[in-house]
Amino acid sequence: MTKLALSDEILMKIEKPARYIGNELNSVKKDKDKVSIRFAMCFPDVYEIGMSHLGIQILYDMFNKRDDVWCERVYSPWPDLHAILKEEQIPLFALESQEPLHNMDFLGITLQYEMCYTNVLQILDLSGIPLLARERNEEDPIVMGGGPCTYNPEPIAEFFDLFYLGEGEVSYDALFELYKRMKTSGNTKAEFLREAAKIPGIYVPSLYKVTYNEDGTLASFEPIAKDVPRVVQKQLVMDMTEAVYPEKPVVPFIKATQDRVVLEIQRGCIRGCRFCQAGMVYRPTREKKVERLKALAKQMLKATGHEEISLSSLSSSDYSQLKELVTFLIEECKGNGVNISLPSLRIDAFSLDVMSKVQDIKKSSLTFAPEAGSQRLRDVINKGLTEELILNGSKLAFEGGWNKVKFYFMLGLPTETEEDMRAIAELANETAALYYDTVPKENRNGRCQITISTSFFVPKPFTPFQWERMYPPEEYLRRARIVNETVREQLNKKSIKYNWHEADVTVLEGILARGDRRVGQAILKAYEKGSIFDAWSDFFDYERWLLAFHECGIDPDFYTMRERSLDETLPWDFIDTGVTKEFLKRELKNALAAQETPNCRMRCMGCGVKKFGGGICYEDKN
Repeated sequence: MTKLALSDEILMKIEKPARYIGNELNSVKKDKDKVSIRFAMCFPDVYEIGMSHLGIQILYDMFNKRDDVWCERVYSPWPDLHAILKEEQIPLFALESQEPLHNMDFLGITLQYEMCYTNVLQILDLSGIPLLARERNEEDPIVMGGGPCTYNPEPIAEFFDLFYLGEGEVSYDALFELYKRMKTSGNTKAEFLREAAKIPGIYVPSLYKVTYNEDGTLASFEPIAKDVPRVVQKQLVMDMTEAVYPEKPVVPFIKATQDRVVLEIQRGCIRGCRFCQAGMVYRPTREKKVERLKALAKQMLKATGHEEISLSSLSSSDYSQLKELVTFLIEECKGNGVNISLPSLRIDAFSLDVMSKVQDIKKSSLTFAPEAGSQRLRDVINKGLTEELILNGSKLAFEGGWNKVKFYFMLGLPTETEEDMRAIAELANETAALYYDTVPKENRNGRCQITISTSFFVPKPFTPFQWERMYPPEEYLRRARIVNETVREQLNKKSIKYNWHEADVTVLEGILARGDRRVGQAILKAYEKGSIFDAWSDFFDYERWLLAFHECGIDPDFYTMRERSLDETLPWDFIDTGVTKEFLKRELKNALAAQETPNCRMRCMGCGVKKFGGGICYEDKN
């Protein structure tokens, strides 16, 4: 039995001690003396959120299939345990072995959202690992980052020894083999990093020099030696069917945010929404064959005992064999008490028919993401969704017995006008009116409920809007007030509920998303002032961040309030995602003209990812 890192006394003091004891079903234990590489896989947020993340489950399974690697897990300690670890000087530990992270060869941190950056420093600090890569020695683990935020790693570059850009199933084996070989030969960490930089997808920040112009923009970004790649290309799995996938995912002791089997049906998206980073960087769309998915579903349900299975995709409706897969799952799950979750569906007759079979319609609501209230603005962002489609989908839902609809919108999109803002409330009102026109009074299950939620738009790297400006928090809130006031003016206002996101969090996210290396000083300063769990509204303190920027001599407006020139060198320009800058510029031009671009199945628009040699780019479109 593994000795726990925390005493019973400590476990009794803290909230949800099961977060820290390991030994969950399907977790992997190995003899540490029989492996060559010890790897701690970290999700820098609380256990319940990290355990819901598919990417870590995939890599955990893949690494542990190697006899020479033991991959363990670690999550951010909640503030109650954080304080105890600091006070009693207990080093942060991995769940499987309960040993300090400092004993590991690698600490791999997944970066899923910018607001986790201070938690990255929390992990390093509690592990006794120097926060800045340049201050680490040969005894410290190699700290590496992966995940979607690495498409601009510069704000956190100085905290990491290396980054992995792209999908992890491709280049990790080469990295591990290199590490074993150089460790056996007695090479230094610096020598290892120099060689690792030559592996496709690996970025070593210390091997690149950055200079700035007088106006604060980037002057140059250059490798320090000829054998260091000038451009780092993202890595992609082109054969999704044969790719590694966890048949026995780890089952948490306590309820996770998504407590279910997750079946990834495809990667990428054909739609080309101009605000969506995932839709650009995960191109091209690649599907898993339906027979493989059927087998995985059976294996994973059997191995976990989960009572729900969810299809994972950026746009499930675009999976070409969806009907066959869903029909199989309905038959397989019938009588077994297993629910089927179908996120990312377009609301059409097929989807509603399926949902009526797999959901309790009295408890569920249907979700649309129009993103913009007016048709003009939906054309600007290339949403590909008309008001007619939205209302027709709502009508079908009402006829099928649903009376709750959720709409997700963004405020602050490029070219947005007050008319576009008001259109959000007006669309909600039209939908509510449609319910009362469609469903006879005697058949209504109470009043319909239309919930509209607005987040504030954040321009992200590698999207057509990466050059666009943002606004101060008070301007975002002014726009939310316009929507709120317009809701109150509607005839069906009692059927409409409106929620909006925090504006100051949005502005900080924008700084961290498009920042350069100088922003790292403020992240460090904010952590030193007590910032952790910034993604949680209970802990987020915007004033603390503003003070950190001020003390570091950084003007936040430089990163948010200005439009970038199309010829400006951007901090992420050294990364090749396959999508060309020329395509993004064309799409920006189309956006400003409110012109739609066809989706990838309709016509190839020459975005650049055809060079990867597979996926939808090579489907027969005739």
